[in-house]
Amino acid sequence: MDDKEAMITINDLPLTFMVKYLGHYPSKGLWGIKHTRKPVDNLVNQAKLLPAGKIMPMVSIEISADGFAFSEAIGSGSKGATTKFSVDVISYGVQDLVYTRVFSMIIVADEDLKSDSPFLCHSFVCDSREQARRITYALAIDLRTPEEQAANSDGETDA
Repeated sequence: MDDKEAMITINDLPLTFMVKYLGHYPSKGLWGIKHTRKPVDNLVNQAKLLPAGKIMPMVSIEISADGFAFSEAIGSGSKGATTKFSVDVISYGVQDLVYTRVFSMIIVADEDLKSDSPFLCHSFVCDSREQARRITYALAIDLRTPEEQAANSDGETDA
């Protein structure tokens, strides 16, 4: 992180961001940029093929201690149905290396892992690279174990 960016801590959660929902696409693996590459490329290509005047939906995402949630922003504070993912089903979150304004995360959609593609990559287009990075950092904080969170919290001692 550079000096301009404030460190995000568990105490900063929940954090809310307005982004565009790119969509979701099956992923071949549980974690790693190699498993978000094809889904992001496919979702970006689909977005480029949208007819003139058709835009991706604006969504409000919230990263909290409970996990990750997003809902379509309908207008003047109204929200559509909320989609929620607990930290138990989120396996990976990353700012894309090619499309640096895109944040993606892989979730385990089929907990039995019996389907051909139990993993889904959800992708969002952010206003800026910095916003994509902040979302990635916030999710990373959320996915840490309680032990990791306690070890890094300020003011706590072993006494």
